[in-house]
Amino acid sequence: MHDITKIIDHIDRLKPIPKVAHRIMSIAEDPLSSMADLAAVIQYDQAITANILKVANSPYFGLRRKVDSIQQAITYLGMDQILDLVLIHVSGGNLKGGQKGYDLGIGELWRYSVSSAVLARRVAEIKKIRTSHLVFTAALLKDIGKVVLSNYVGEYLDEIASLVSSQNITFRQAEKAVIGIDHAELGRIVAKKWHFSERMEEMIGNHHLDDHWDDDDIEMCIIYLADTLCMMMGIGVGSDGLAYRFHRKVIQKLDLTEKDLQIIMASFVEKMQEVEDLVREA
Repeated sequence: MHDITKIIDHIDRLKPIPKVAHRIMSIAEDPLSSMADLAAVIQYDQAITANILKVANSPYFGLRRKVDSIQQAITYLGMDQILDLVLIHVSGGNLKGGQKGYDLGIGELWRYSVSSAVLARRVAEIKKIRTSHLVFTAALLKDIGKVVLSNYVGEYLDEIASLVSSQNITFRQAEKAVIGIDHAELGRIVAKKWHFSERMEEMIGNHHLDDHWDDDDIEMCIIYLADTLCMMMGIGVGSDGLAYRFHRKVIQKLDLTEKDLQIIMASFVEKMQEVEDLVREA
């Protein structure tokens, strides 16, 4: 078992979420804020502005008119979509690399994270969840712990896999048994270090749903479902992808039928190329 303190210290090697992203998240969460407030913050960050305009004009959105300013982008896409684009942009620096320990090549965790976030927002919209921006963010960043833990998992992958097989436990449980911490716990610590809300810390830290999760927590159910749907479609299935348990009561709690799930996945597959374009552009 490793020195957990040393592993946690490696969090400082991640690229932190910039202050402007925190300000934008605060604006999005404030019901009294306006599009003008959002534009005022974004327009002074050249990198984020350039990225939003590039992505807003990509095939993913299919806008009929060319977007030339942040004000136009916000008007056409709305505050939620702009927040999504900002978060996708600022998270890419950490998620775009490969995680060999989890058998994920360059860009695979990034593609999976964006896909999971897009699916989570879609389910949140279907269920008319007001906090869809929170669900999107948590789904996007929930596996940030893997970026830090990947080398350790790679070093002890045979031992972890052996525990999964011999003791019939999940990959995450085996991670903790061998290394002393799992990627979800580490993700919670990252969220705390980055000064996210306690709710965001909870959602990232418990995205696999432990034995004590509250089945009335709709937001957590949505994040978990988005993760599961990605696995079902073969997105982000690394060394740990097939060693998690599925909580069937999530589907019951969300009141979704098998047909509903098929429709959600089919609509996502139809937009898969656009999502690929979004990942490349961001």
